[in-house]
Amino acid sequence: MKGMLKENSLRNKVILVTGGGSGLGKSMVEYFVELGANVIITSRRKDLLDEVAKKINAENESEVFPVPCDVRNINEVEKVLDEAYKKFGKVDCLINNAAGNFISPTERLSTRAFDAIIDIVLKGTINFTLTLGKKWIEEKINGNVLNIVTTYSWTGSGYVVPSACAKAGVLSLTRSLAVEWAKYKIRFNAIAPGPFPTKGAWERLLPGDLKDKFDPSKKVPVGRVGEHQELSNLAAYLVSDYSSYINGEVITIDGAEWLKGAGQFNHLEMVSDQMWDMFEMMRKKK
Repeated sequence: MKGMLKENSLRNKVILVTGGGSGLGKSMVEYFVELGANVIITSRRKDLLDEVAKKINAENESEVFPVPCDVRNINEVEKVLDEAYKKFGKVDCLINNAAGNFISPTERLSTRAFDAIIDIVLKGTINFTLTLGKKWIEEKINGNVLNIVTTYSWTGSGYVVPSACAKAGVLSLTRSLAVEWAKYKIRFNAIAPGPFPTKGAWERLLPGDLKDKFDPSKKVPVGRVGEHQELSNLAAYLVSDYSSYINGEVITIDGAEWLKGAGQFNHLEMVSDQMWDMFEMMRKKK
């Protein structure tokens, strides 16, 4: 549960993390800065970004630079990169971590519900990857892209179908560009986390007592959920020069959960229609 890499392993690196203001994104950012990297963080909530940056900057020599951005909007994406280059003169690594998700029977969803998730997860990843990737190619910069996917990216999963579709697209993008853009010295890898509970995300996905009733740790062979430092260790390794021969890989970190039962949310077939009505009202209210 401690930091894995030696001190200053990411010194002189500039890393851009989408969705870096909360949850797993924030945990990764904290560790990157601890290892000497300067980090740009984005999300739609400026107040959250400013708060996170202020706290981390007060405790470290390296800097967190907050820039609000809706990853679905290409103009805002371009603005983030302009601000990042003005501030640090470069970006060495991109982590596409911004995501959205909700659980629901698919027949209850509209096409707009699909758009809401796919536009953030897949289109947002494409927006940042293409915009920054073209800049790297033009300037002959050795780039590094790390995408955060899920274990159901390759299996699919009921009740989170928009997310499954979007994450599958991100995984395909990762593997495709790992081959195509290797000639430009740009690497692509992905991490597929299992259950790493964060207060906000898990309360939205499993409202009320559902998170206790469907305790994710009971599905994991090692008998527990993941600790944020474990994922941060893996992410730090993949953005470091120590992993320079790893390209096109998706690394699963889930305690063998998906091997035990593919599809993290398939067990929700036990939820009654009445319960789904209640969850839908709670989701729309939020």
